[in-house]
Amino acid sequence: MRDPDIAGLRAANQMRYSYALRSYPTRQTFVFAMRTASALALTPAPDWALFLDVDGTILHFRDSPDGVEAGENLLNILEVILTRLEGAVALVSGRGINTLDSMFAPHRLPTAGLHGLERRSADGSLHTVEEPAALDKLRPQLLILATASTKVILEDKGHALAIHYRLEPELGEQIKHRVEELVQPFLSELHVMHGKMVTEIKSRLADKGSAIRDFMTEAPFKGRLPVFIGDDTTDEDGFAFVNSQNGYSVRVGDSTDTAARYTLPGVDDVIDWLESWPRLLDATQSAAKRTGSDR
Repeated sequence: MRDPDIAGLRAANQMRYSYALRSYPTRQTFVFAMRTASALALTPAPDWALFLDVDGTILHFRDSPDGVEAGENLLNILEVILTRLEGAVALVSGRGINTLDSMFAPHRLPTAGLHGLERRSADGSLHTVEEPAALDKLRPQLLILATASTKVILEDKGHALAIHYRLEPELGEQIKHRVEELVQPFLSELHVMHGKMVTEIKSRLADKGSAIRDFMTEAPFKGRLPVFIGDDTTDEDGFAFVNSQNGYSVRVGDSTDTAARYTLPGVDDVIDWLESWPRLLDATQSAAKRTGSDR
């Protein structure tokens, strides 16, 4: 576990910006490197509300979506943070709620699935967006597209469809182009998202930003400062909403095109940071108590 300290962060930032001068030839990418700070500079506070993407953020990608699972260490970390933040922790993922429940059992967290098309509040109530009729028209054609290669996977999520090509990345551009072509007649209903080795089709009626917004109107999230950690273009709506609330948006991995204001290099770094939260939260509360007693 890596513990952030002020001197270390200053040195790291100085090295990072020096590296940026050597490594980024264009002004656009250099500005990005300067404006996106390490999330390690942030000190968790008891009034935060934590929203987590899953794949590529707190869990490593696998060749197949079914090959991903949450380990005991991550489950323990989430359990402790959940207690410290009084339940204000939610998953915000492209996966369905039932799948996420299986992955994170025995936890049953507040969850937004299918990029916000379905959402379970902290009190257990479910909220879903009606499935677009256009998806039924696209399913047969997308199945034909996916079965053209044994290494391409069509994931039918009910309210959304995803084509994974992680096992054959050279087909990515072809798949993107064909999906855009197929969805063109239904753009009033459907939205196409191109993520990491996946292209997804979903309703336009909800996204990760709207899911976080809805959580923030309810207990135990209401009145807290939103923090969202994600790794992909599908998380950008969430970053934008969190920014609008003066919260903290954290993008995992390298990107020169993101609304996120903070960054972490990879999944292991996210886990290390989250593992330090209980200690940092305890220190923050202790400092606040000392300050109060000195007055």
